[in-house]
Amino acid sequence: MQQIRRELLTWEDVDKLVDHLLAQFNSEYEAMLMVSRGGIIPGGMLSEAMHILNLFTAAVEFPPVSQNNDERLLAWPKFLQFPEENLLKGRRILIIDDVWGSGRTLTSVRNRVASAGGLPHTCVLHFNPYRNLFKSCQPDYYGAITDAFIVYPWEIHRGKEGVLLNS
Repeated sequence: MQQIRRELLTWEDVDKLVDHLLAQFNSEYEAMLMVSRGGIIPGGMLSEAMHILNLFTAAVEFPPVSQNNDERLLAWPKFLQFPEENLLKGRRILIIDDVWGSGRTLTSVRNRVASAGGLPHTCVLHFNPYRNLFKSCQPDYYGAITDAFIVYPWEIHRGKEGVLLNS
């Protein structure tokens, strides 16, 4: 079994990624939709820097994926939390998450915003094109491309549920 490379980021690394993202935006956004939980912290940082006051959250759940059951990667999402359509309709919405891995979550959220009449744009700190299930699709904005499992500073040492780092 091949071991996945891990990359541990500092707050300074995250600040640099946010600065890199800020330089990419070429238009104003009327609202931000942060995908729980990974998009909450980067979304807060970006919304502060971009002076976006209308902040929404989305929580999406997929059935667990086993190593022997890849077809479950294509399962329909369950939206646990999502803003009402009238809050999205006709508005430019910046959708934020930490990582675009398989692309399932952000693609689902983007499609739901579009179906509500919103104008969605996706943004992540890290894009992993090697895991992307949607080859013709990628985030509109990303801070960096990676093939590593990224550990953000807010994920370190959070008890039994947190990320354990093996040396």
